[in-house]
Amino acid sequence: MSRETLKTLFHPFESGTLEPVTGRVLFLGAEAGYRLPDGFSDDIAAVQPFRSFYNALEKAGVAVEPEVGEGPYDLTLILLTKHRGENENRVAEALQKTVPGGFIVIAGSKEDGVQSMRKRLGKMFADLEAMPKYHGVALWFTRPDDVKAAVEAMTHPTVEIDGRFTTVPGLFSHDRVDEGSRILAERLPTDFSGLAADFGAGWGYLSAMLAETAPSTVGIDLYEADWRALERAKVNLRSAAPQMRFFWQDLALEPVKNRYDLIIMNPPFHTGKAAEPSLGKTLVKAAAGALKPGGRLLLVANRGLPYEDVLAENCKKSGEEYRNARFKLLWGVK
Repeated sequence: MSRETLKTLFHPFESGTLEPVTGRVLFLGAEAGYRLPDGFSDDIAAVQPFRSFYNALEKAGVAVEPEVGEGPYDLTLILLTKHRGENENRVAEALQKTVPGGFIVIAGSKEDGVQSMRKRLGKMFADLEAMPKYHGVALWFTRPDDVKAAVEAMTHPTVEIDGRFTTVPGLFSHDRVDEGSRILAERLPTDFSGLAADFGAGWGYLSAMLAETAPSTVGIDLYEADWRALERAKVNLRSAAPQMRFFWQDLALEPVKNRYDLIIMNPPFHTGKAAEPSLGKTLVKAAAGALKPGGRLLLVANRGLPYEDVLAENCKKSGEEYRNARFKLLWGVK
């Protein structure tokens, strides 16, 4: 089911408050399931870096890319997420890509921070308008001629972690190494010498740690659903010794073709804001299926997540290697 906020985003046009745009439209954070108002342009350049949403848009026949093209655009639409830095970066991007005098239209729910965005934009743009509908709020303003100060104010730069990694707002653990990944990194095998994969690789921390801990590793394949995270991983691992390959892939729905001697993972278990252990289980099952006979799976998870059964069902042997107050380290052998 599509988000109601999609209807909120197009409501100013549906209601006749804004005239339908007939030129080029940029749609940041696009998701499938929207219906274009009568007379609205179908020349829409959708941008969606998350693989499952990207695939849904492509299936719906929408022209979609994981990152923004050159532009310029006559109108920019922005669908907010729960990440403030990501949202503000998208506004900065819209200011740079939209023609002067063109509208920038934004929609989000209370949980997406739409009210704080409204206050922030209201201080910058005197013509900001707002319209609540479908449990969300639509905001819009015209792109002024001079946007330099506004772009600087809304731009969140890359974040440096441990003096060696860089990330961007909106990624998982974008401002630190999360505790679960550190626990797994401290217990990686030192004598591994085969082909490894990092499922849900994020910005590349675990792959970097495996490359250091087991220097005889032949190669590491990184699988990640977020295009931006994978692009940061490429930067963070460009000087790593083993051969690195990068796969932008939805592991829950797109099968893995290669087979591995070792798979490491800190599986995600959230879709949006809701915890969904079934997602983690699906990824653990996919990892077990991608092991060579005798291959080993190492994963870290919150203590309460029920992954033991799926490991036992899909591996010849499995067990727990470590546990603290919050996390557990599980293993399986194919």
